[in-house]
Amino acid sequence: MFRGASAVNLDTKGRIAIPTRYRPEILETNQGKMVCTVDIRQPCLLLYPLEQWEIIEQRLSKLSNFNPAERSLQRVMLGYATECELDSSGRILISAPLRQHAKLEKSIMLVGQLNKFEIWSESEWQAQIEKDMALAASGQLTMSEALSALSL
Repeated sequence: MFRGASAVNLDTKGRIAIPTRYRPEILETNQGKMVCTVDIRQPCLLLYPLEQWEIIEQRLSKLSNFNPAERSLQRVMLGYATECELDSSGRILISAPLRQHAKLEKSIMLVGQLNKFEIWSESEWQAQIEKDMALAASGQLTMSEALSALSL
């Protein structure tokens, strides 16, 4: 399980180091293999351990190629999906098209989302968090059934 936000740096070759606390799980369960793709709703990337990505791939494969919305989701999520593997230093390479989509520069935020990570540029992450906090504070947050039942 991945949780918490970590500030990491993107090196000149387009690599980021996965924090050491996550590496054993990725290496043991997935032999260091991960898949990175774009988030279609946010200017960030989604980084899945291979085992988790295969679940997503199966769900995507069940969508209809004849439904424009479903085909569009398949095209983007699968089209950008890039395999990456932890190197001996615990780094992964993020491809140029993925870096461009998420506007990644040197300062990156790697955000655990239980079964995956989100990868954000630090400035985009800060802007998103401010937006999310303002929405929650305004009382205009639409309460779904799941949110209404959530007790913290």
